[in-house]
Amino acid sequence: MENKLDSFLDTVKNEISENIENINKEDLKKAVEIILISEKNGGRLHVTGIGKPGHVAGYVASLFSSTGTPAYELHGTEAVHGSSGQVRPGDVVIAISNSGETTELKATVETLHRNGAHIISCTGNKNSWLSKNSEVCLLAHVDKEGDILNKAPRASILSEILVLQSLSVLLQDAKNLDLNQYVKWHPGGSLGESIRKIQEGDK
Repeated sequence: MENKLDSFLDTVKNEISENIENINKEDLKKAVEIILISEKNGGRLHVTGIGKPGHVAGYVASLFSSTGTPAYELHGTEAVHGSSGQVRPGDVVIAISNSGETTELKATVETLHRNGAHIISCTGNKNSWLSKNSEVCLLAHVDKEGDILNKAPRASILSEILVLQSLSVLLQDAKNLDLNQYVKWHPGGSLGESIRKIQEGDK
């Protein structure tokens, strides 16, 4: 049992280290530009995915929103049953899929294209349908998930989070976010309390 855990941890360490070493900064900058141009023209940002990447979408949308880029989670399958109405022409949608070939997400992306949205993909397969049907692909590739079956998404989820966290850092920097702005969106919890203590100490 312990050997399997060690194997998992080693796999994750190697995969994420390779992700960090090979992250495409130019593609991240292109994604930032697409989002900022959309915002300038009144557009909004949405994040979507199917299955486990759908949970990543919820976290990422929340992270973006709390760091200066309002974002909305778009349900990956409900989008073709009316929820795509939340996406207006000129909006940007980040679509997350490890394979980039998920049937349900294809239908969603096709719908969003017809409705005039810009698509940024985050996928582990740069040659996938999703990659080819997006304006820029943020590659989040892993060879091994970390267990003997190599099927359940583990390392791939961490890779997607890493890439999209990197995007959030660039967007936050572009917005010149400071603590006074951040605490407006995150006044609660220990984070909010820690910022208020800093502010009180500066008085």
